[in-house]
Amino acid sequence: MTTTSHQNKRRLRRGAAAVALAAVLGAAAAPAALASPTAAVRAPAARGALISVTPVDTLDRAGVTAELGALGVDTAGVRYGVRAYRITYATVDPKGGPTTATGLLVLPRGGPARPDLVSDTHGTVAHRDSAPSGGKGYNRLTPYLHASAGRAVAAPDYLGLGGGTGPHPYMDTRSAVTATVDMLKASRTAADRLGRPVTRDVYATGFSQGGQVAMAVGRELSAGRDGLRLRALAPMAGPYDLSGSEIPGIADGRVAPRTAVFYLSYFLTAQNRLHPLYKDPAEVFRPPYARMVEGLFDGTHPEEEIVAALPATPEELLTPAWSENVRAPRGALRTALRANDGACDWKPDVPVRLYAGGADTDVPIANSRACAADLARRGVRAKVVDQGPDADHFTTALRSAPQVVRWFDALS
Repeated sequence: MTTTSHQNKRRLRRGAAAVALAAVLGAAAAPAALASPTAAVRAPAARGALISVTPVDTLDRAGVTAELGALGVDTAGVRYGVRAYRITYATVDPKGGPTTATGLLVLPRGGPARPDLVSDTHGTVAHRDSAPSGGKGYNRLTPYLHASAGRAVAAPDYLGLGGGTGPHPYMDTRSAVTATVDMLKASRTAADRLGRPVTRDVYATGFSQGGQVAMAVGRELSAGRDGLRLRALAPMAGPYDLSGSEIPGIADGRVAPRTAVFYLSYFLTAQNRLHPLYKDPAEVFRPPYARMVEGLFDGTHPEEEIVAALPATPEELLTPAWSENVRAPRGALRTALRANDGACDWKPDVPVRLYAGGADTDVPIANSRACAADLARRGVRAKVVDQGPDADHFTTALRSAPQVVRWFDALS
């Protein structure tokens, strides 16, 4: 997840179409496309098959430093320039059927001959082009930061965002994991074809929604089925505990009201396609929102436009019955929440650090503490790196990302 607060958006977006930290890092996109030999394949037989590679950006070291430094990011770890590509690849939809997705592959311009691979999963966005390969939002910040430190970065757009087909199944953990793992496999193929092969070692990180995805991806990679080797987990401000922390935070005000409205609208409309919650939006949403809310999340509306169209509080958004259902989830809502909980309900055999902020009113720090407690019950000690009582959602990302880079450096 990632914040939808008007004040934070206006302060950090500076006109970019993203829901969190604003930066158009892809402004120098290259116009030419580099198609892979499989570009004409209509229905790749294998998950993770590479379909196409398109250059989108090139920055030298000074360019990366300037872009990140303008946001107040610690650039001490920037050692190289970067080259970024949109890749299209084969994956599966939430029902397991074949589909395609896109993502951003970023390669360092220097460093090891065979760099390791970072899986960097992004936070909540609603507009297609706010995803990493779209180039309109903050979601190139951490891929560029990690690549400039000498690692290759695979940043999936997820299903239905970027150049993917269909609507985005927001907060569907299972399809986010399949899209991410398949992105990693396709990225290795693309890197080979670009003359910059990577190792099979994966360092997993992600912010907000992507923090939760990173933990779940780690669980999948730990099974050793995909030819990839997990080396470390460093998620940032993830909603790992929907049932016990995030939804209660929405109900009791720990999540800022406008943020809560955005998250609830997105989650309920997306999950209704997977775990039917209602037959008619009017069962859940008050007028006039019932007739417009599903259309707002079709991938074509900028996040700030969605926020402006929705009310200021959950009480104004939801019918009385559904306000109560959010306070005490039952039935289909409870099933949907449980289906997407459990990202920390396993035993990693790699180092884990959880980054969070004490003033986060998008994803309260209780989520990270609950994740650490889940891991501790399985004998895993995961440090919660608290960025301080002044660290809101944005600040947590700004402070944490360079620390994650340094930690990965130390581990490798």
